[in-house]
Amino acid sequence: MTQKIAIYPGSFDPVTNGHLDIIDRGSKIFDRLIVAVLENPRKNAVFSAKERLDMLNLVLKDFTNVEVDYYQGLLVDYAEQKNAQVIIKGLRAISDFEYEFQMAMINHKLNPAVETMFMMTSSKFSYLSSSIVKEVASYGGCIRGLVPDILYEMVLSKFEADVKCDTLP
Repeated sequence: MTQKIAIYPGSFDPVTNGHLDIIDRGSKIFDRLIVAVLENPRKNAVFSAKERLDMLNLVLKDFTNVEVDYYQGLLVDYAEQKNAQVIIKGLRAISDFEYEFQMAMINHKLNPAVETMFMMTSSKFSYLSSSIVKEVASYGGCIRGLVPDILYEMVLSKFEADVKCDTLP
């Protein structure tokens, strides 16, 4: 029997609870889920690729069917290398859909054997993005509940702001 393998790609700069929501749900659908850190030349990452891989490995250590990896280049080429049939893309709002739909269409043109599956994030994370986490942290805002607790100090250490957060939300 062929394993159902999916890839969940992203910059994960940093990993948020919204990412974990998609990973948790995706890991229950597929036999194997590859969480792939991408190097996007259009984005200036705050965390190095190694730091992002370390963060993901730390928060996903208890997921037995989830693998963390890194890739550069075309996602469909990577999917083919990994024998993945599906690319999972998390959607927060309608604004995400237009770009992700365009990417899904070009990926399908490049490799029709790889499908894209859109997953809506849970409503409690619909506002959450790595960019928002970085902005809030840079101004000393509270990021508890936005990133996994185990990563809280690691994320804050990148910013020299005076953090205003005394209690858990």
